[in-house]
Order: sequence, then structure tokens, then C-alpha cells
Amino acid sequence: MRLSPLRSLLGRSAPAGKDARLSILIYHRVLREPDPLFPLEVDTTTFDRQMRLLAEFFNVLPLREAVGRLHSGQLPPRAACVTFDDGYADNAELAFPILKKHGIPATFFIATGFLDGGRMWNDSVIELVRRCPVDSLDLHALGLGILPTASWDQRAESIGRLLQALKYLPLDERMERVEAMRELMGIALPASLMMSSQQVKMLDREGMEIGAHTVNHPILATLDRTAARREIADSRDFLEALLRVPVKSFAYPNGKPQRDYLAEQVGIVKDLRFELAVSTGWGTARNGTDTFQLPRFTPWDRNDTKFLLRMLCNMHAPVEAVPYPASSASTVRDDDPLFEGIPEQ
Repeated sequence: MRLSPLRSLLGRSAPAGKDARLSILIYHRVLREPDPLFPLEVDTTTFDRQMRLLAEFFNVLPLREAVGRLHSGQLPPRAACVTFDDGYADNAELAFPILKKHGIPATFFIATGFLDGGRMWNDSVIELVRRCPVDSLDLHALGLGILPTASWDQRAESIGRLLQALKYLPLDERMERVEAMRELMGIALPASLMMSSQQVKMLDREGMEIGAHTVNHPILATLDRTAARREIADSRDFLEALLRVPVKSFAYPNGKPQRDYLAEQVGIVKDLRFELAVSTGWGTARNGTDTFQLPRFTPWDRNDTKFLLRMLCNMHAPVEAVPYPASSASTVRDDDPLFEGIPEQ
């Protein structure tokens, strides 16, 4: 399938002005090479291709500028933004040079408690299972049963089970369970997964926007108002002290609307005088979309045509942000006739 006709389709689906739609892409990591545990995670080759397509087919803008122009009716056609959550070191080491190569601005939402040698709890789980030297992991002592680890598929499934079991525990209990796993297994874990403060400063110096993403990446809906406000405000205050610039953008950790954050946390973000906040609900932002619940989306395809087609389909998602991952109503499955005959690569 030739790509040139898609430009017209994208333009009709995302026109300029008052009927504009803003596609905000979300990334977490950009890997040096594919990961057998997470085959859909973006590597540098795929990311480079995706950024090339964005630069060619979309008008990519800084997030704050794009949201301002959306609500003033001055957004260009095929408008898009690029965002990253959490603050992984590979964002600075691998993704940033590719962004710079293609002239694409991006916003990096930083969970400040993990800078300078920290590690997110989910990465501790992932790396423990990745490094497990035996074919099964006995976690009966922690109430988590026996998990198979004989193959990459089994390890990926076991990681998913552990993350789901731990994700919605109270923050302190979650960290205690993960630390108990580490002590039980006796496996050394990497201390270089997240950015350093100097890398955050470099991104800011190079013209990238830095946004807040809490300190410890909790599920905000599980916290009382005081704790939630402290997580949000302290992350912003740390970044403002580090960078000596205002931090006006926020990303909800995990970000599922009405599950990971509620109206109370939206109110806190407004009270703290942020200009905007993003969720992980799928869809495109339009004139009238809540500035403090902006939806985001990223096509996962390695094929150029599929990437653009999935971007096109996402433009027709419901106006309301939907839980992430989206239902088939807001995206398109790989077995959809639209994709028939298109190879994976």
C-alpha cells in the first residue's frame, strides 16, 4: 500500500482550526534491541521509523503549545505531540538523539523519586523474573504461589501475574512485597534504569519539556487527599528547583481514568496550577476535551502503513478518554480487514 494517499485521509480526519484533533503519543521505554519479554516494546529501529513517519505526515508540536492552540482554534492539521512517562535513562540516551535527528519536540514526565540510581517497583519485578536461574519461582512464602519461568513466554506471563497482584496494593505494602521477593531470590538488580538529574537537565537545556509524574509513582486513587497532593506537588517542586523553570504539565501514574485517578486528583492538579494533565485513556484531544484529562495513544506497529492506519483509526475514537488499553471501538485489531495483506515489517 502506498503511503501518499494516507496524508489526505489524515488531513480530513484531523483538520485545522475549531474541528482539529490532537494526537498525543505516549512512550515509556526505547530499547537498544528487542526484548523477548516484551516484543511490542519499542526499540531504536522502530522508534526511528515512527519518528520519521511523524515528521513526514504530521505537524509535531510541543505539548503545551499544542494544547493552547487546540483550545484557541489555531491548531494545524494532522497535529501530534510526543510524550514519555516515568523517566527511563534510555529516553535520554537513545530516544533523544532520534528525536533531535528528526526535529521532533517531546515532553518527558519524570517520577522524581527514582532519579539517580532508583528503580521503579515494576522494574524490580521484571528484572527478578528475567534473571531467575531456575525453571519455576516458588513464592509461596509471599502468598504468590509457584510461577513458571522455563521459557520467555512463561516469564512474561509470570511477570504479568505479579504486576497485577501487586499494582493496587497500598504503596508501602507494595514496596515491602517487592523487597521481600528480592531478598528471597537473592538476585542483584540494575541501578541504571532511570535517568540521572543531569540527564533531566540536559533534556531541558536541549529544548525538551519536563513534566511532573509524582515522586513514587503511586496509584493516586488509592491515596488520601493529603498524600496525593504531596506526591504531585513534591515532584513538581523538585523539578522546578532542579531546572529553575516552571513545570506546568502533569501525567497521572498508570493513568486509567476512573480507576487510577479520580475527580479528586484532577481537582488537586488544578489547585496546584498546572496548565494541563495527560491520562492513558485512548483517543484524540479535541476542542472541548478536558485539559486535565487529555487522552494519549501510541500505535505499536513496526510496519509503516499499519502505524499510520492505526493513527487514523484512533482519530475516530470516542471523544471521552477510554480506559487503556482501549476497546476495539477505539482502535483496530491486527485481524481487521483494513490490515489484510500488509506485512508486519
